[in-house]
Amino acid sequence: MRLTLHVWRQKNHDAQGRFVTYSMADASPAMSFLELLDVLNEQLTERGEEPIAFEHDCREGICGSCGVMINGRAHGPEKGTATCQLHMRKFKDGEVIRVEPWRSKAFPVIKDLVVDRAPFDKIVQAGGFISVNAGGAPEANLIPIPKPTAEKAMDAAECIGCGACVAQCPNGAAQLFTAAKVSHLALLPQGQPERTRRVQKMVDEMESYFGSCTNFQECEAVCPKGISIEFIARMNRDYLRGSI
Repeated sequence: MRLTLHVWRQKNHDAQGRFVTYSMADASPAMSFLELLDVLNEQLTERGEEPIAFEHDCREGICGSCGVMINGRAHGPEKGTATCQLHMRKFKDGEVIRVEPWRSKAFPVIKDLVVDRAPFDKIVQAGGFISVNAGGAPEANLIPIPKPTAEKAMDAAECIGCGACVAQCPNGAAQLFTAAKVSHLALLPQGQPERTRRVQKMVDEMESYFGSCTNFQECEAVCPKGISIEFIARMNRDYLRGSI
């Protein structure tokens, strides 16, 4: 495959960034998108140029570190797929591809395609845990949890914290991420004692960094795990209940 890549290059947070054009003449359709960047970086290194900085870890759609904007869409054109799981067969021979970092005020660029997602950590640190001493771990089957409830909690727990929801949202909102982290605990018995306090702390922390949700549903559309905005409604109800 022949491809033309317009890649965002930015030396550091304070530097002026710009798109740089690279030509790929021998890309394989079986490559993942990150493998394409690996090959490009090898070529740049051989020419004595600085490789493109991008994040990656597991490359299995689990860690959430790989996210970039590809042709204006978080993680690229394939729905329900992280960048590391996107393969070049989804593109056409001769296609022009624009690659850039998450675009959000809350996610400042560190270098090239790498952004600082520390505000997500701050939200989780504010209350995304269970601190109540529950004693020794009981036999799992002693706590009856309806199967639909358990499955709903697991749906929320699938959030990998990649930040695609924020990057795609016109308002730069983080409601989908926060709602997922709130809900997977709020749905289970272990999360009930701190339920209202948790949602208030996490939402208040979120609002100090991110914009407001106006239900564009862009977040749901690009989430690689398909997390529903129903969790946002659940979070809002719990926050209102806690405020009252």
